[in-house]
Amino acid sequence: MAVELSTIKHLCELSKLDYDEAGMKKVMGEMSDIIELMDEIKAFDLVYDDTKDENEISLSDTREDIAEESFPTEKLLSNAENTDGCYVVPKVVE
Repeated sequence: MAVELSTIKHLCELSKLDYDEAGMKKVMGEMSDIIELMDEIKAFDLVYDDTKDENEISLSDTREDIAEESFPTEKLLSNAENTDGCYVVPKVVE
């Protein structure tokens, strides 16, 4: 499956990449190679058999679940301003 130049231009626009014409043709060839490789991989008929991976984890190998004291609610809400039942917090993202 060949990737069209218009598709590469669209992807470059979405990802804010700026290629010249030669760069876009190079990317187009590389994308076509990647898609061909994925098509080859999809052609294999693979079925996962979890009994053959010898990667068993028993319950005795896992850590013990220990309850710890949680962070105090008053401290968590110390920077929040309560307005009509809603909490207003400082803006962190522009």
